[in-house]
Amino acid sequence: MLLSELLSIERIKIPLEAQNKDDLLRELVDVAASPAGAPARDDLLRAVREREAVLSTGIGHGVAIPHGKSSSVGELRMAAGRAAAPVDFDALDGQPVSLFFLLVGPESAAGPHIKALSRISRLVRKDDVRNKLVAARNPREFMDALKEAESLAAA
Repeated sequence: MLLSELLSIERIKIPLEAQNKDDLLRELVDVAASPAGAPARDDLLRAVREREAVLSTGIGHGVAIPHGKSSSVGELRMAAGRAAAPVDFDALDGQPVSLFFLLVGPESAAGPHIKALSRISRLVRKDDVRNKLVAARNPREFMDALKEAESLAAA
């Protein structure tokens, strides 16, 4: 499974407009939940907030991967984006975050969920990949940068 297969142009938002952690989580969940109904959004937001309360998903180097599990979605869903300005996200390295990947899915998708988290983490560990994703001016450029990074990782 490629991240570019989980993510669609419609689930990438550049720029993310929120200026604090909770609003950012809400904005990302709205992007991921679309076009599902409001109840799904509320349940997904609760699941992501609960996971975030355990330990920040700000993994460092300006990247966060908020995630959660919920029966409100039938399959693994991903949303991504870049903040208009870096946001304090209680990241493990203490630095603000600009690049976000949100992952939500049902309990039954635990294996693919973990694989997707691992793939994101491996890709954004590379400075050049992070820089291209942060520099993306629109969802298409973001997706192109992600696809390029995945193709290079597979080579």
